[in-house]
Amino acid sequence: MIKVTIPTSLNEITLRQYKHFLKIAENLEDTTFLNAKMVEIFCSMKLADVMKLKLVDVQEITEVISNMFDEKPKLVKRFDLKGVDYGFITDLDELSLGEYIDLDNHIGDWSTIEKAMNVLYRPVIAKLKDKYTIEEYRVGQDEFLLDMPLDAAMSSVFFLWNLGMELSQTMMNSLETGEGEVLTKYLNSQKNGGGIKAFTASLTEILQDLKVSLN
Repeated sequence: MIKVTIPTSLNEITLRQYKHFLKIAENLEDTTFLNAKMVEIFCSMKLADVMKLKLVDVQEITEVISNMFDEKPKLVKRFDLKGVDYGFITDLDELSLGEYIDLDNHIGDWSTIEKAMNVLYRPVIAKLKDKYTIEEYRVGQDEFLLDMPLDAAMSSVFFLWNLGMELSQTMMNSLETGEGEVLTKYLNSQKNGGGIKAFTASLTEILQDLKVSLN
């Protein structure tokens, strides 16, 4: 009898596994075989063993896994990765230019999303109750985050998308009430306005790719 361990939440799937699945799904039109690959990757099985499962069982497993991607993830602020406590960046307003560039360049690309995660999540170096401090940003640490839980990656993308929407709405409300001369310049500037619009657009595209419902 073949043992199948089915993940029950995105916390049990790694970013590495999801990226692997996305890469395969890009060029695979055979739905049945794609389902088999889904079981192989997310249930950590050998493809040969997946092929021995009953078709109805594979369909049920893929439905369980697919349903997990329909949930709206809440921001994961902390997670343990191989014994290291990682924390979400505590103050986005304090991003350095280098951090912003790396985040902006990679948050919209799942092929390099771990580089954006390296900006957002870092090892915790001090903590007191619910408060904590993370280490300074270091380029080249992103490989470690390929094994981070997928719920953290997705929730951070969702969080930034919502943050971008709230910021854009606040700006638009200020413009409509005639209080936004400075904000008008801000939105029209290549440095800020273009960045926010591109940032929000890229996050929207990510959520559409993930099939996450906004309603």
